[in-house]
Amino acid sequence: MGRRSDHTPDELRELLIACGHELMAERGFAKFSAREAARRAGYSVGTIYNVFGGLDAYLIAVNSRTFREWSAWLEAALAATPDAAGSDARIAALVRAYFAFADANRNAWMAIYDHRIDRGNTVIARQDELAREALTGIVDREVVRWSGGGNGESTRRLVRSLIATVHGHCALWLSGSYALLREEDPAGQALARVFESLAAHRAQAGSR
Repeated sequence: MGRRSDHTPDELRELLIACGHELMAERGFAKFSAREAARRAGYSVGTIYNVFGGLDAYLIAVNSRTFREWSAWLEAALAATPDAAGSDARIAALVRAYFAFADANRNAWMAIYDHRIDRGNTVIARQDELAREALTGIVDREVVRWSGGGNGESTRRLVRSLIATVHGHCALWLSGSYALLREEDPAGQALARVFESLAAHRAQAGSR
């Protein structure tokens, strides 16, 4: 069994997150075991509680790694869709990359939403908050780019609604529920709803 002295506090934290994330990707949230994650790292499960203060904080840190990987995936898709391709193409790349990441990382992606955070009793570390905010920031940036407008309150609300729309289509698709609706292109359906909302937002802004 490993000892705390084998790693610095930062190294130990990252090691536990890496092992937990690997296990989450393999098993999913329902079959996740903090004890097994700690064992893979060479430590006892008590080390997780010592380092993170509790299981909730540990799961948040594990899921935040998924957010970071997700953001990097989206940025890579956008980097392959240069400005010259047009803002419509970038929005399409963003939505389809959202689905592609979820498909390629199903267990880790679903774990983000399977973990219910009690915000009344759980303090989320700032680095974990930033990991989650980064994903929304990417969508903010692309919506502002598409609309050619400012990043005001109406745009902020629109972005949250668009994320919810795309997420709903994606979650239903991964669960198999979308197939029961006899829809063959959930990403295409989500993209159509996104463009409808963007066009309505632009029309409303232009009428003011």
